[in-house]
Amino acid sequence: MTFKTILYDVEDGILTITLNRPDRLNAFNNEMRDDIIMALDMADADDDVKAIIFTGSGRVFCAGADLGAGGDTFNYKPKKPGIPRDGGGMLTLRIFECLKPVISACNGPAVGIGATMQCAMDIRLASENAKYGFVFSKRGIVPEAASSWFLPRVVGISTALEWTFSGRVFKAHEALERGFVRTVYPADELLPAARALAKEFCNETSSISVAMARQMMWKMLGADHPMEAHQIDSRGVYFTGKSADAKEGVKSFLEKRPANYPGQVSSDMPEFYPWWEEREFK
Repeated sequence: MTFKTILYDVEDGILTITLNRPDRLNAFNNEMRDDIIMALDMADADDDVKAIIFTGSGRVFCAGADLGAGGDTFNYKPKKPGIPRDGGGMLTLRIFECLKPVISACNGPAVGIGATMQCAMDIRLASENAKYGFVFSKRGIVPEAASSWFLPRVVGISTALEWTFSGRVFKAHEALERGFVRTVYPADELLPAARALAKEFCNETSSISVAMARQMMWKMLGADHPMEAHQIDSRGVYFTGKSADAKEGVKSFLEKRPANYPGQVSSDMPEFYPWWEEREFK
């Protein structure tokens, strides 16, 4: 499939999604939102995709919302009755539900939604050219893309408030010091490093185990008590423990050979997945 605002490239089990509006500094609009959500739907349904990398074309990751509408950029009418839906939040919630590990390879400036979309990604890597800005207070709006939930969980409440109160743009090394990014690389080393990390998630790991671990870790950030984690751990271990993947994992270890897991995320997830949609644990 051909997208208008992104590039979709799968190689060696790794999907690279490149924000691709270089003439607009990869600014985010509704079409890009829909393209990325569709790309994630495709990735979740494709068992050949084991991990996902996000990056930007040209010198910018994402300049934020496309401000082409001027002062009415954020003045929009909801398409449906009820509470209006923020487009950035629709994207980050889709990333949140993704079954594949998601890595950000931030190659340049990322402000507004360019920064907040990365909050929902699992691991953030940055080029020395990267800059970040949660600039909403300087645009007269509030933090979006569910970043009031994601950002404090990534960097802590004090840093999240400092960055959003001030709306200032800061360099990659401050993002590193505050724990927003894992590593800062020279520009030409960023994507190779992201691919090397993604390969660790692809090689000799059960796709079902990885998908479940991703959902368990993210969902438990909102749990009230570790008993919630214990209940899901127990159901997960019971299900996976009798699976073909578990048999292969043990057998390959004992035989000192690479594992070849037969389980497919598209068809072999646990019967209780997605468990958070249940009204109560059974």
